[in-house]
Amino acid sequence: MSSDADALPIAVIGAGLAGLSCAQALLRAGHTVHVFDKARGPSGRMSTRRAEDGHGAWQCDHGAQYFTARDPAFRAEVARWQQAGVAALWNARLASFDGSAWTTPHTPLERFVGTPRMTSPAAWLVQHLGERARAQWQTTVQRLGFADGGWAITSAEQGLHSQRYGTVLLAVPAPQVVPLLAPVAPAGAAVAASARMRGSWAVMLRYASPVALPWEGAFINTGPLRWVARDSSKPGRTGAETWLLHASAEWSEAHIEDSAESVTATLLAAFADLGGPAPLAATAHRWRYADTEVPLTQGSWWDATLRLGLCGDWLNGGKVEGAWLSGQALAQQVVQPA
Repeated sequence: MSSDADALPIAVIGAGLAGLSCAQALLRAGHTVHVFDKARGPSGRMSTRRAEDGHGAWQCDHGAQYFTARDPAFRAEVARWQQAGVAALWNARLASFDGSAWTTPHTPLERFVGTPRMTSPAAWLVQHLGERARAQWQTTVQRLGFADGGWAITSAEQGLHSQRYGTVLLAVPAPQVVPLLAPVAPAGAAVAASARMRGSWAVMLRYASPVALPWEGAFINTGPLRWVARDSSKPGRTGAETWLLHASAEWSEAHIEDSAESVTATLLAAFADLGGPAPLAATAHRWRYADTEVPLTQGSWWDATLRLGLCGDWLNGGKVEGAWLSGQALAQQVVQPA
C-alpha cells in the first residue's frame, strides 16, 4: 500500500447504520469520506416503505422494528437523535403467543424507533456528515482493485470510478462481502463467509380505520409469523393505519423463493388466526439478508496492511446497537497508529 494512502479519501460502502456510524467517527478524526450505497438513500434495514395507492398515501417500517440502547456510547448517540427529533421511545403494549396462550412480557426494556419513520436517524446522520463527506446513491460496487497508488472501485452503474481511495471499508451484508474481498483479501472474505445470514419476508397492511387488538406488538412463537406490529402506534406516525407482519427466519428461508402473492396469503391467514381483520391492501417485501443465524462477536475486521475493513451488525451480535458499535470500532482501528 502506498505511503500516501492517508492523503486519499476513505470509501465506505454501505449506508446502513454501521457504515454511517463509521463514516461519522472517521470524519470527526479529520478524514475525508465518500459513502456509497446501491439504494436510493441511506438506512439499510432500518427501512420504511412509503407509497401511494388507490387508498391514499401510507408508510410502514418493514425492516428493523425498534432498537434498544444498553451501551453508554450508543445511549448518548440515541439521546442526540431524540434531541434532534429523529428518534423516540415506543411505549407499545406488547404480548407473546406460543400457540395456545397469550402472555405479557415482564422484562422492562426501553424500545426506541426512528421518527417520523425508521429511516430518520440515518437520514439525519447523512445530513450532518459535514463538508468533508460525499454520499453517492444508486451505486452498486462490484469490484475492488489496486491501481495508481490507491484502491479503485468499479460499480455496475458507472464502471471504473476515477477516484482512488487510501482505505475501503465495507458495511454491507456478509454474503455481499465475499465476492468483493475474495480476489483481494481472502482473510476478510473468509470472515464474511463464516457468517450465515438468513432471509425474512415482511408484509405491510393498510386499513381504513384503526384495528382494535389488545396489543400493538406481538411476538408469535408458532406458525409462520414471528412478529406483528401496529406501525401506526409508533410515535410521529401519521396517515393510513398500517400493520407489519414479519415471518420467522425458518419459515422465510424455506419459502424465500415463493411468490409475493403466496407469501402474503399465508401470512394474512396466520394474522387472521390471531384476530387480525382483512386489510384494504397488502404489500410484501423479501429481505434476503435480514439477520445472522449466529452473529459473530469480533466487532469488526481490519487489515492495516491492505487498508481494508469490515463492519456491520453481523460482526457484532446483530441488532441496531451492534451495527452502530461495529462502525465505531472499525473507525477506531483505522485511525489508531499502526
